[in-house]
Amino acid sequence: AKEGDCSSQILSEADCCGFFVQESTSDPKGDVAAVLFPGVDQLADIERIDEMVGKDRTLLLFNRQFARPEDFGFLGKSGAKKSIFDRFTWGFAFQELACRGEDVKLTYEHPSWCSCVVCDEDVDLGSQQIKLLEPQPDRPLYDALEKKINEVLPEPLWMRKMGEAQDKGFKFQR
Repeated sequence: AKEGDCSSQILSEADCCGFFVQESTSDPKGDVAAVLFPGVDQLADIERIDEMVGKDRTLLLFNRQFARPEDFGFLGKSGAKKSIFDRFTWGFAFQELACRGEDVKLTYEHPSWCSCVVCDEDVDLGSQQIKLLEPQPDRPLYDALEKKINEVLPEPLWMRKMGEAQDKGFKFQR
């Protein structure tokens, strides 16, 4: 590879996990390394790579496939907490989840998490985003999201769909 090229290595073909390094042309402290799609099976790889990269260079965990130390199991959670959760911080995140049957989007851009629910069940109204919680430094908890959804959308999705069918008829009949 030429100076300045990005090099890559497959860490796990089955998990689609890879390791990438972009070397700086001027200063090794400007190198950037990234592990793409790391999962719980790559804990030893992440620890080895982190040691190799060192404290003075950037290491990114991109699109990680775990959310909490418990995802690493009973025997692995303390190691994961030390090697990953106590070491790395969020830089950017986009997460989707279902909460009370609603399509919830969470975004993180340093230093805050934002949350909204996306309602696109009414074809005539189009897609609507309803802000849920105020921006906050910690990832919103499911219970807080559910409570806010109950405030802003008291009728569950299935009930709104039934109302739409009653008012407009079934979609295949329109």
